[in-house]
Amino acid sequence: MNNILGIDVGGSGIKGAPVDLKTGDFTADRFRIPTPEKSTPKNVAAVIAEVIEHFADEVGDGPIGLTIPAPVKHGVVPFIANLHKSWVGVEARKFFQDYLGRDVTLVNDADAAGLAEVYFGAAKGHPGLVILTTLGTGIGSAMIHRGVLVPNAELGHLEIDGFDAEKRAASSVKDKEGLTYEEWAQRLQRYYSHVEMLFSPDLFVVGGGVSKDADQFMHFLDLKTPIVPAKMRNKAGIVGAALAAQDAADHPDPLDPVDNPKASTPAV
Repeated sequence: MNNILGIDVGGSGIKGAPVDLKTGDFTADRFRIPTPEKSTPKNVAAVIAEVIEHFADEVGDGPIGLTIPAPVKHGVVPFIANLHKSWVGVEARKFFQDYLGRDVTLVNDADAAGLAEVYFGAAKGHPGLVILTTLGTGIGSAMIHRGVLVPNAELGHLEIDGFDAEKRAASSVKDKEGLTYEEWAQRLQRYYSHVEMLFSPDLFVVGGGVSKDADQFMHFLDLKTPIVPAKMRNKAGIVGAALAAQDAADHPDPLDPVDNPKASTPAV
């Protein structure tokens, strides 16, 4: 199946579109609904059902991919920051499949963005280890090796110089502290140099809204690893969710209780 519905669940909006996985393009205009103020799994699922209904003619009863702003370990959400705390510990994939009555794949939002960049964006076709970072409220990250995602790499929470990295180097910190791009780049240099030392990547991709201003800060960085701005921008989550759904259909997770009822639910 080449036309899969991707839905990006964020703290302020839930947006979706059917994706042509041959090209990475939307086959219909994106549709967005505000995230419920009380963003419990049930309330979010009700909005997702509206998005699915909006695209019923385009996607039928096919699988859907969902991004959420949290790690997803074999369908379970171990912790969450930008949605209601009732998500913690939920077998989210099973919950959504039961609620929506269709095959659902959940993926971390930064992981989805990384997949989109590797398949259709700034790292398209890259044969090595790509690390994407999203510089926003915090620092999200994704690691993709030869096109295969290593999920839930929370590289924004590395401890550097006694600080959680994103507390010093996220884009929101730049704005909060009134840093110039050159001042902020000094913090990014420390962050990316550390990640470079730990993982020896072949390419960094910089995402998040601030990536559109890449020409104002990336030339200050001195790294051994090439570093480029992301290209997929606000399409990345939706496209990556659709890619994750296709991959899950092709390669079911043997540790996910939905795919394998004999599998044990992971500890959270």
